Amino acid sequence: MAKPDHIVFDIGRVLLFWDAELIYQEIIPDVDERRWFLANVCTPAWNLEQDRGRDWAEAEDLLIAQFPDQTERIKAYRTHWARSIPHTVAGMEILYDQVLAAGFDVTLLTNFNQDTYLEAEALYPFLTRARGETVSGRVKILKPDAAIYAHHTETFDLDPAATVFIDDSAKNVDGAKAFGWDAILFTDADALRQALAARGVLLA
Repeated sequence: MAKPDHIVFDIGRVLLFWDAELIYQEIIPDVDERRWFLANVCTPAWNLEQDRGRDWAEAEDLLIAQFPDQTERIKAYRTHWARSIPHTVAGMEILYDQVLAAGFDVTLLTNFNQDTYLEAEALYPFLTRARGETVSGRVKILKPDAAIYAHHTETFDLDPAATVFIDDSAKNVDGAKAFGWDAILFTDADALRQALAARGVLLA
């Protein structure tokens, strides 16, 4: 396996811990009620459209029209969004910095809303140490669409054959492989370190 030049990190659940349920722990203390709300009102599919670039006001209005009795809770998703990213993923900021210190070209490719990304970047400035990022909400394309891998490759002048991508989603990993990148399914920092070491990126 050739040693890569470019390391591309996903962010949510790779570099930053993310859990939408944390937004509502205080607002909806009952676990069953909270999970019902996230499964039926502010659903993953609804949130994904914000990652595709939909404006938050439009997203809120859509749900409020369907669930007028849940208006304040719906608005709380954006207002208290930062609660969903309370810390980094264990061991990952250190590993990320080690990859940078070893001289590899590091960029970020993430399904993330354009507005909340800026909030995450302000909370976790280490994200700015990468050469740059592709944020799905800005380009209006979601992983695993091949177009987003093409966009990232062209924007940062990557050699696909020398690019390793790290993501927690099997679909996104498969999409990157289909595009021609090497890709690693992220589970934890220790496993990632082993996978990168096998590619000559870091010592195990």
